[in-house]
Amino acid sequence: MNPLRRKRLLIILAILVGVGIAVGLALSALQQNINLFYTPTQIANGEAPVDTRIRAGGMVEKGSLKRSADSLYVTFVVTDFNKAVTITYRGILPDLFREGQGIVALGKLNADGVVVADEVLAKHDEKYMPPEVTKALKDSGQSAPTPAKEG
Repeated sequence: MNPLRRKRLLIILAILVGVGIAVGLALSALQQNINLFYTPTQIANGEAPVDTRIRAGGMVEKGSLKRSADSLYVTFVVTDFNKAVTITYRGILPDLFREGQGIVALGKLNADGVVVADEVLAKHDEKYMPPEVTKALKDSGQSAPTPAKEG
């Protein structure tokens, strides 16, 4: 083989190996940082991974919100009207957080089936519901409850 061709072939192979390693590292980093959405039914059925950061969402059950008297610790139940899952959170809930409305919680599922959230996202206005929650409710045969008129 001609020495010039051999040198070119080695350079091309080195570039291909370098690009392959870079793509592999990028995909690995993206996979570790992905937060998949799970409905309460999927969590209750064991489809959600334990000790992995997930997003869980649904409607906050009326009467399920329990606040600690001496700390920022809260517990509430989220449902998709088929199954329900308990979510615990330590912090200040968003101003728009209310029972009977859709939320998305980011956190980890523990071995007891409780989502330990480090972030809670509430809807923006009366008509908005997170897209994942809307789809989950539609898939379960439910529709999002209409907001009550005030006044």
